[in-house]
Amino acid sequence: MIREVVRHANAKINLTLDVTGKRPDGYHLVEMVMQSVELGDTVRIQKTPGTGICLKMKGCDLPEDQDNIAYRAAQALKIADVTIEIEKHIPIAAGMAGGSTDAAAVLLGCNELFELGYSSEELCDLGLKLGADVPFCILGGTMLAEGIGEKLTKLPPFTLPDGAVILLARPEAPVSTREVYQKLDAVCPKDHPDTAGMVQALREGDYTGVAARLQNVLEEVTIPMHPVIGRIKEIMKQCGADGALMSGSGPTVFGLFSSEEAARAALTRIREEHLTDTVLLTRPAGR
Repeated sequence: MIREVVRHANAKINLTLDVTGKRPDGYHLVEMVMQSVELGDTVRIQKTPGTGICLKMKGCDLPEDQDNIAYRAAQALKIADVTIEIEKHIPIAAGMAGGSTDAAAVLLGCNELFELGYSSEELCDLGLKLGADVPFCILGGTMLAEGIGEKLTKLPPFTLPDGAVILLARPEAPVSTREVYQKLDAVCPKDHPDTAGMVQALREGDYTGVAARLQNVLEEVTIPMHPVIGRIKEIMKQCGADGALMSGSGPTVFGLFSSEEAARAALTRIREEHLTDTVLLTRPAGR
């Protein structure tokens, strides 16, 4: 009998992010290409009779009760007597779905551990009630997301050329996703991502085409609020990034680099300018 499951909960970045409208209930409609990366949290799930739901967070000071989306994921499955230990590696409040991917790992891990028999589609339906990014985190890989993020279409995996890497930099800039979307309504951006072109570049395995089409409409709101994001993008491009972009509503910036040497040069400059110490190398992850 299985008594423990350990899952790697991948972070995500947005290769494109467009806002196409707004529903009557206030939710924004999006069109975006989402990509899992190797950076992730470790989620360990154990059967522990008599404990109820016990959540333990390592490497951070996040709540360990119903205020944590991972805890609510276990509740959604009506699971009791389980201990969930999450070792955080994904920066918190970074625009990289750190909470959503932990919740997804709990849904997947508990489904396996307790032999609940939910299909991926059923888990995605449960996950959507927890957060719009949870269904993507359940499926992972490279996806076109539409609606409020729940309509997912699998795309060919995004791969890097030999020696290429992704550089992540997360500045200490407090970003409220709700505030960013509210302010976007007043901005009404006229320049939108070429999502169709991005999808075609992925289908053709065209790394250069992908790098050239990185775009996120939320930058028009978040960067003026936190200029450090724009400065990090500028440094990445100066150091040879083939493309750089803010992920989600921010503040994390990622750059695509054809060589690790160039990425490390950017990493050094970002730290030397004291823009952030949270600078990491990673690569795309598939499913």
